Amino acid sequence: MALMDQAQKQHHVLMVAFASQGHMNPMLRLGMKLFSKGIIVKLATTEIARHRMLKYSSAAADSTSGIELLYYSDGLSIDFDRRTHLDGYMESLAKFGSPNLSNLIKQRYGNPGSADLLCIVANPFVPWVADVAAEHGVPCALLWIQPCALYAIYYRFYNKLNFFQILTCPGMRLELPGLPSLGMQDLPSFVLPNDPFGSIEKLLYEAFQALSMNKFKWVLANSFYELERDVIDSMSELYAIRPVGPLVPPLLPGQDREDDVGIGMWRSDERCIEWLDRQRHSSVIYVSFGSILALPAELMENIATGLKNAKHPFLWVVKPPEWSSKDGEGQLPQGFLDETKEQGLVVPWCPQPRVLSHPAIACFVTHCGWNSILETVCSGVPLIAYPQWTDQPTNAKLIEDVFKIGVRLRSDRKLGKCIEDILASPQSEELRNNAAALKEVARKVVGHGGSSDRNVQLFVDELIQNASV
Repeated sequence: MALMDQAQKQHHVLMVAFASQGHMNPMLRLGMKLFSKGIIVKLATTEIARHRMLKYSSAAADSTSGIELLYYSDGLSIDFDRRTHLDGYMESLAKFGSPNLSNLIKQRYGNPGSADLLCIVANPFVPWVADVAAEHGVPCALLWIQPCALYAIYYRFYNKLNFFQILTCPGMRLELPGLPSLGMQDLPSFVLPNDPFGSIEKLLYEAFQALSMNKFKWVLANSFYELERDVIDSMSELYAIRPVGPLVPPLLPGQDREDDVGIGMWRSDERCIEWLDRQRHSSVIYVSFGSILALPAELMENIATGLKNAKHPFLWVVKPPEWSSKDGEGQLPQGFLDETKEQGLVVPWCPQPRVLSHPAIACFVTHCGWNSILETVCSGVPLIAYPQWTDQPTNAKLIEDVFKIGVRLRSDRKLGKCIEDILASPQSEELRNNAAALKEVARKVVGHGGSSDRNVQLFVDELIQNASV
């Protein structure tokens, strides 16, 4: 009878994500890996995520590919402008999210032990989840959704390790184990003195304080060992991080399934695929700056001019006018669409994995969000890095000087020159070869027995072993 009871046990994991497409999707894709190894997975986020999904997508908002989606209140009305009032939003989320998530856990699991809830997985932008997990007697894991390089930088910054005279001496360079030499322009915006987003810096501080207090039993990473070997090794004696990525749509690393557990908060314009089908192989410049950022008018003008003068076909994702807030932010220059109607296509959103894997794509002009970088690595496409804030400057440094799969757009290197470097310079063949080689490695690590697959299995084994103690 005891053996039968053990066999009938169901093992559960609850994931908790910030209500953003770029935060939820890596969680969901990790959830599918756990699901494939016999774990029942649910993901909880705030009500605003359900509202956005139903507004911009026809997909169901209650489940996706076997993972149930749960929602709790962040203490604010649906109409509250979270983007403009970010600090107030984050304060309310921390204040009301904790008790509301706790109540949700009670409703769904009752006594967590009786439901075999093995673990709660949080990300760094909801660090208070570790305290909720402790309240319910459940171990907590952290899924780090930026590169391991940022984990190493933040860990040393928040623990004041061999660090940060550079912040007061701009001419100095920062030397850290496992990383190239870093200047001010290479550091994440949240460690700089002029960072305007105090609430985000506070969250990161709380996340690393939770680490130092051992509130997280595991730290997993949306990366892979072969991509960031040196920096991962450098953290092994400080606070080890275990890569389980790339957590991208399965079609990109060539896995059998073409379906994706990821959710979208924007409706894709399918015209872009038909348009790409009519373009020459490796001819199109793809431009997108993610789901959050709206560029200032001056930067929009610079990109428009660079694309127009490059004389290559382009696909540019420009979010709808209602997403912009002031002074032409995020809007195309007047007359640009008419001037380039035979050259390019502008869409409000696109199915990025399908775009990046399309043979017509020559390179990707990106804000350097980590999800986009990993999708590009898995597609074997060279990059033009145009970072704006948060982890993006460091990611751009990795692209150019560590991964060596792209170039960085800066004041002395305009977009047209970057396009030429990618497509027609002596450097271009090396960049394309490096991108192709990383693509093959990314496919291997997520396959059966690959380094990331082994780390996922190790996590599952430890969860079950921990529950049996």
